[in-house]
Amino acid sequence: MRITKYRTRLTDDKRVTLEKEVSVNRPGMENVIRGPENVAELARGYLRMHEEPEEYMYMICMNTKNKIIGVFEISHGNVNSSIVGTREVFQKALLANAVSIILMHNHPSGDCTPSRQDIEVTKRLVEAGKILGIQVLDHIIVGDAYISLKEKGYV
Repeated sequence: MRITKYRTRLTDDKRVTLEKEVSVNRPGMENVIRGPENVAELARGYLRMHEEPEEYMYMICMNTKNKIIGVFEISHGNVNSSIVGTREVFQKALLANAVSIILMHNHPSGDCTPSRQDIEVTKRLVEAGKILGIQVLDHIIVGDAYISLKEKGYV
């Protein structure tokens, strides 16, 4: 599978555009998300999120067939928090022409238990996605293991 990580940049005329940050081949990984285990594999195997000393949030953008079309870093916080802006999440998803997204972030402590803020942010993004026509399929928390907020009933 080929994974492309993007970031957004301002052009000279102050428009936001996508810029390819890195693109790598990951042999043995599927390019289609079939469940939370595929997301955890991407988070742990490619992004190495479980090894980060601060919180990072990433977003996987997908097409209608749940094929990955891009991965974005949404935020980089400190040891126990990260700021997530609804506008920034969906700006990137719209630029990538995503039909659906999956969010994922790490807990450096290793404890994957979702915080109240994790649940609130997820619910806010699900509601915003409904308005924009971009489905939030899941939010995965990675630590010593992983937890799917969809499987816990929050998505």
